[in-house]
Amino acid sequence: MWTYVADHRQQLLTDSYLHVSAVVQSVLIASLVSVIIGVLVYRSPLGSAAATAAASIILTIPSFALLGILIPVLGLGVPPTVTALVLYALLPILRNTIVGLSSVDPAVTDAARGVGMNRLRVLTGIELPLAWPAILAGMRVSTQLIMGILAIAAYAKGPGLGNLIFSGLERLGTPTAVPQALTGTVLIVVLALVLDALLVLLGRLTTPGGSRAR
Repeated sequence: MWTYVADHRQQLLTDSYLHVSAVVQSVLIASLVSVIIGVLVYRSPLGSAAATAAASIILTIPSFALLGILIPVLGLGVPPTVTALVLYALLPILRNTIVGLSSVDPAVTDAARGVGMNRLRVLTGIELPLAWPAILAGMRVSTQLIMGILAIAAYAKGPGLGNLIFSGLERLGTPTAVPQALTGTVLIVVLALVLDALLVLLGRLTTPGGSRAR
C-alpha cells in the first residue's frame, strides 16, 4: 500500500481535496437550510415533527437509489452528488437546531424583550448563539455521515476518493487493486477524523466555556 501511495501521491492529494471540498460545501448548504427550517418550525410541535419526519424519510433512502433518481434530472458529476449529500446531511443538523432553540430558557428571551429587543434581535443575538453548540454537534454528525456516502457517489461520477475505491474493486486480481481500494478507504477515515477535529476546534473558539458541545 505504501508503494501505491508513493507512486500516486499527486492523484491522492487531488482526490482527497475534492472529497473534503464536496463534504464541506454540502454541510454548509445543509446547515443553512436546516437552520432556516428549524427557526421556522421550532415553536410548533407539529411543524417540528413534520420537518424532522421528512428529513428522516430522506435518510432511509439507499444512496444508490437516491443517486439513481437524481441522475436523470441533474445528470452525472457534481450536481447529483452534492444534492444527495445535502439531503442526507439535513436530519442531524435540523434535529439539533430544533432541540437547541427549544432548549433556550424562556426567562432569557423574556428579559431580552423586556429591554427592548425585537424578535429578530432576540433570535440572532440570543437564541441562535445559545443553540450553536447543538447545531455544531449536528454538523459533526452530518460530516461523518456523508464522508462515507460520498464514496458511493462515484456511481454518479462524483468527485472524491470513491472513484479510487470503485476502480480498485473493479480490478480485483491485479497487483494494485487491493492497495488502491484500501488506500481510498483509509484516507476517507483519516479525513473524517481531521474534519471532526477541526469542528471541535471551531466549537472551542466560538462557544463560551460553559456551553461547549462535547
